[in-house]
Amino acid sequence: MSRVWGTGGPQCQAALAVLASLCRARPPPLGLDVETCRSFELQPLERSPSAADAGTSVSLLAVVVIVCGVALVAVFFFLFWKLCWMPWRNKEASSPSSANLPLEALQSPSSRSNMADKLKDPNTLGFLEAAVKISHTSPDIPAEVQMSVKEHIMRHTRLQRQTTEPASSTRHTSFKRHLPRQMHVSSVDYGNELPPAAEQPTSIGRIKPELYKQKSVDADEAKSEAAKSCGKINFSLRYDYESETLIVRILKAFDLPAKDFCGSSDPYVKIYLLPDRKCKLQTRVHRKTLNPTFDENFHFPVPYEELADRKLHLSVFDFDRFSRHDMIGEVILDNLFEASDLSRETSIWKDIQYATSESVDLGEIMFSLCYLPTAGRLTLTVIKCRNLKAMDITGYSDPYVKVSLLCDGRRLKKKKTTIKKNTLNPVYNEAIIFDIPPENMDQVSLLISVMDYDRVGHNEIIGVCRVGISAEGLGRDHWNEMLAYPRKPIAHWHSLVEVKKSFKEGNPRL
Repeated sequence: MSRVWGTGGPQCQAALAVLASLCRARPPPLGLDVETCRSFELQPLERSPSAADAGTSVSLLAVVVIVCGVALVAVFFFLFWKLCWMPWRNKEASSPSSANLPLEALQSPSSRSNMADKLKDPNTLGFLEAAVKISHTSPDIPAEVQMSVKEHIMRHTRLQRQTTEPASSTRHTSFKRHLPRQMHVSSVDYGNELPPAAEQPTSIGRIKPELYKQKSVDADEAKSEAAKSCGKINFSLRYDYESETLIVRILKAFDLPAKDFCGSSDPYVKIYLLPDRKCKLQTRVHRKTLNPTFDENFHFPVPYEELADRKLHLSVFDFDRFSRHDMIGEVILDNLFEASDLSRETSIWKDIQYATSESVDLGEIMFSLCYLPTAGRLTLTVIKCRNLKAMDITGYSDPYVKVSLLCDGRRLKKKKTTIKKNTLNPVYNEAIIFDIPPENMDQVSLLISVMDYDRVGHNEIIGVCRVGISAEGLGRDHWNEMLAYPRKPIAHWHSLVEVKKSFKEGNPRL
């Protein structure tokens, strides 16, 4: 029976339904016993497959519709929040009517319009500036109001100067991109800042870090060593026009420092006529004395026309038999015509400068600086070099000049000239241009390096010099003179010095 129920068609299903209704009748009709109806009722009627499938499809469709509806509602709320809510909040936060005015003025629309008209009136700018000045010491004015009034004044001044100030050049974007992050590179509107008295009304109770900066120990030691008395030396100069020879006579030295344990020294003098270091002459050694008398003549063959480019270098040493000779000091006479025209013998006294090693003459470089503030353009013209140090075994060098733009110890850009072969006195006349905004001129410096080109191996540094606000001596003076006379090339000779640790740039080769 169960097999027929499970496999019957629609007619069988209808017959079974009629039979089930008859069995449920009380009392049952004739011909149906109670046991048969009871066994029939225990068999569950199977549902129609079509009805089950239809119910499942309806349920799935309902679930899909609900999920899609929820997703659409979520997307709608997200778009509303992005497009309407966030811009409205930003506008509300940056609105001058809600930030520039006090709380009392925000309560009525009429007060807001009146305050806006007052802010537009140029006659009230003096009052607003006074309010900003007072706000540094008065706690009654809210900080938001102080900042908003200050911003309004700055915007008003910027609009007034917009017609006269040139726009920031796009050529400076690359320079600003290379600046360190900790440096503030935003455009500066000259004249729109408040006076220093308004920003700093009083210095009482304010810490000044510059008062607590400790001087470098090395710098103090160097100054103390330079201040040591190394004595004096007496010599004379005369030029023999017939033989074209410069005669240097070392007369005596006075009050030399003691270098030996016995309280005396064994001094002698080395003589150079720079830039030629191959010709080295020296006096005899005088034993155990601090006031030696040399009285020796030395001859340097040199044409009279070249004397203006020569320097006399005297190095005083203490002789040691079993160790390295100690250097007492040196004297460098830059101008041989300082005392006379050398036609007759002239005696010269010079202080012996403290030194621990012989200073090497690396040569000189001449270049000019010119700055155009309106265009923000710095032009360095490398003119020529003279008396460079020979770096090759041939007695010459292959020099070129590399110019590096430095900012806060970092190299931003570098450019170089052409290479001049086999010469110690190259002539370039080449211009190197950097784009630097006027507001960043106090933060940058230029490192000029004279390099010797080598086909094989690393290029060697002959010497360097530096110009900028942070430079020393002539480098700082040259930079300040350039800023004082804009649009005018300023040229100077600069002596090359050895590379210091603060000047090194990693790999010297380009």
